[in-house]
Amino acid sequence: MAEEIIVEQARPMLQLGDKAPDFNAVTTHGPVSLSDYNGQWLILFSHPADFTPVCTTEFIGFAKLYPELEKRGVKLLGTSVDSVHSHIAWVRNIKEKMDVDIPFPVIADIGMNVGKLYGMIHPGQSATAAVRCVFVIDPEQILRAMIYYPLSTGRNMDEILRLIDALQA
Repeated sequence: MAEEIIVEQARPMLQLGDKAPDFNAVTTHGPVSLSDYNGQWLILFSHPADFTPVCTTEFIGFAKLYPELEKRGVKLLGTSVDSVHSHIAWVRNIKEKMDVDIPFPVIADIGMNVGKLYGMIHPGQSATAAVRCVFVIDPEQILRAMIYYPLSTGRNMDEILRLIDALQA
């Protein structure tokens, strides 16, 4: 009798120009799906874990960038494998300790469903955390840009804004 080997089907890697995969998720602002952003520019970004120094500075950076993104009609949506309760506590902690409001929702992707759809889980980096990614999705929900960062490296907010300006030109 032959041994049965079960291998998880690998998803093809997303490519620029692909339709962004739709999802339903719970966030710090309630339920959300990608289709809620139809007709709008969206930055979907992941972070490895709440309450970590690099992620905290990045969230503060995104909060400070938020008014500039709003002027350009761009929405922000964060995600990580932490729970919604952890996200809420972390957002409150940022407000209390740094006096910075986090105005955008954060997905609680405990089952890593969004992370797997978008190729955010890299077992060579971590089997249980999303790597730092930025996905720029246009109003037709087409993937226009993808940026991946090592877990130890924070994002450059000026570069993200430059990227948005170039894509919208």
